[in-house]
Amino acid sequence: MWQTLTHFPPDQFLLFLAGGILLNLTPGQDVMFATATGLQGGPRAGVMAGLGVGLGALWHVALSALGLSALIAAHAGALAAIKYAGGAYLLYIAWKSWNDTGTTGPARASRTGWDAFRKGAFTNILNPKPILFMLAFLPQFVHPEIGPVWAQILLLGGAFGITGTFITAAYGYLAGRAGHVIGARMAVLNKGAAVVFAGLAARLILTE
Repeated sequence: MWQTLTHFPPDQFLLFLAGGILLNLTPGQDVMFATATGLQGGPRAGVMAGLGVGLGALWHVALSALGLSALIAAHAGALAAIKYAGGAYLLYIAWKSWNDTGTTGPARASRTGWDAFRKGAFTNILNPKPILFMLAFLPQFVHPEIGPVWAQILLLGGAFGITGTFITAAYGYLAGRAGHVIGARMAVLNKGAAVVFAGLAARLILTE
C-alpha cells in the first residue's frame, strides 16, 4: 500500500482529487440528505448525517477494492433489490419526520446525532448508484504498472470518501445553523424534511 502511495503520479492524484471535490460539491442525494437532516435536527445532526454518509461511501470503496461491486453491477436483480431497499428506508424516514411534532428534550437531543449518523450510513449503503460510480470513475485513474489495483482503488476511493465526508458534513452543519435561525423546534421543518426524504426515495426508485 505504501509503495502504491509513493509511486502514484502526483499530478494524476491532484487531478483526481480536484475532480472528486467538484463532484462532492455538486448537490446530490448525500448532500440533500445531510441538508434535510440539519434543518430538522440542528447542526450536530447535520454533521453526524454527513459522517454517516461518509461511512457508507467508504463501504462502497471497500466493495470496489474487493471486486464485489463489479459482481453486483453485473446482476440487475441485486442492484434492483438494493435500490428498493434504500427507497423503502428513505420513505420510512420521511414518514417518521412527517409525524414528528418537533418537540425536543435532553434525552432526545442526545440521540439525534447518532440516529442521524446511522440513517446517513444506511441510506448510502443501500444506494446502488455509488457502486456504478466507483466502477465508472475510479478505474480512469488506476495505473496497473505502479502497483496492485485494489490498493490504488483504496487510495483513490479513500481520498474521495474523506473529502466528500467533510463537504457533506459542512452542508449539514450550515443547514442546521439555518434551521436554528428559523426555529429548530418548529414542526414545519420536520414536514419539509419529510418531503425531501420522500423525494429522494422517489428519485432513487424511479431513476434508471
